[in-house]
Amino acid sequence: MMTPETDSSLVGHFSMLEDPRDALRRRHNLLDMVIIAIAATLAGADGWVAIAQFGRAKEVWFRQFLELPNGIPSHDTFGRVFSLLAPDAFEACFRAWVASIRTVIPGEIIAIDGKTLRRSHNRAKGLAALHLVSAWATANRVVLGQVATDAKSNEITAIPQLLALLMLKGAIVTIDAMGCQTKIAEQIIDQGGNYLLALKGNQGVLAAEVEEAFIEADAKDYAGVESEALDTVERGHGRIETRRYRTLGELSGVPRSALWKGMNMIGMVESTREIAGKISRETRFFIGSIGTGVVDFGRAARGHWGVENDLHWSLDVAMREDDCRVRETQARENLAVLRHIAMSRLKNDSTKLGIKNKRLKAGWDEQYLEKLLFDAPPSAGQNAPSGSPNISRG
Repeated sequence: MMTPETDSSLVGHFSMLEDPRDALRRRHNLLDMVIIAIAATLAGADGWVAIAQFGRAKEVWFRQFLELPNGIPSHDTFGRVFSLLAPDAFEACFRAWVASIRTVIPGEIIAIDGKTLRRSHNRAKGLAALHLVSAWATANRVVLGQVATDAKSNEITAIPQLLALLMLKGAIVTIDAMGCQTKIAEQIIDQGGNYLLALKGNQGVLAAEVEEAFIEADAKDYAGVESEALDTVERGHGRIETRRYRTLGELSGVPRSALWKGMNMIGMVESTREIAGKISRETRFFIGSIGTGVVDFGRAARGHWGVENDLHWSLDVAMREDDCRVRETQARENLAVLRHIAMSRLKNDSTKLGIKNKRLKAGWDEQYLEKLLFDAPPSAGQNAPSGSPNISRG
């Protein structure tokens, strides 16, 4: 059997975590508690009571590789210790594991997005719901890092903190309209990455300039300008979705582009969705430093939308994150890290099951749980826009 010290393992990266407790009062090893918590979360536990119950049910198995000098800690002990544990230190161990197994893919999409944990507020103590800004590597399918804030409006300050934790060289960073800020774009370029930022009302004048530039280019059938288009069609689950991705490198009609470091293109996505005979249309605009190659643009735009399905939806549906009622500040952040650890590991497991059923299997099958804890996951491939492509230039 492998041990927690194995370099390529998930749990091996938590052995250097500093214990915040008084040394004379410790009855349980911190690493034992962390491994039990990770294992239990992989197997479906969603809070301290469930984590402690899982530990007791699997105590004989855990004793094969944990010390457990005083047995399995109580749920109160788990809650108390994780409320003392510094979330940034806990998450740093997780990031170290991600760095050890992540395949560096040129042009990988790193999607930055925020999510509010709806039931994490505590009105009695004046504690707002926890809002997490996370970085999701779309090809490797792992969370690269997270920063906690107490409001969605604070994403503008949280995003630079999160970016500073990441290795961006060669990556394309995508952010929704909240992060469409000149300083954020500059930071991404300075860290060696490129960006694709969504445009909305918070950049009203720039958005109007971009839309007008496309109107003028379209009126001339994009003659004499650097531009590419890509059409995709997707069918499934009773719906048909068509998308046209269009890039434009002619920025003379976008004077505010001079304010954005590295900006060399604008993008437009026209989407049409047909469900049961009903048709809806939507047009989105973007700015970026990725050039006018439409395949990269389409991959980046779709990659960012994928964070909703690949990460947030899974956290809500498979891990019931929005139902979590842990409200102590550091404990709720650390529990969110545990969910991200579990989600990243399960997403990178090749077993042909959904996340919910993988968690059930981890609870039933000790060999499978051991593999998740102690084996390095396989490398991930790179995603491209799905559907039937048809690229045109000019």
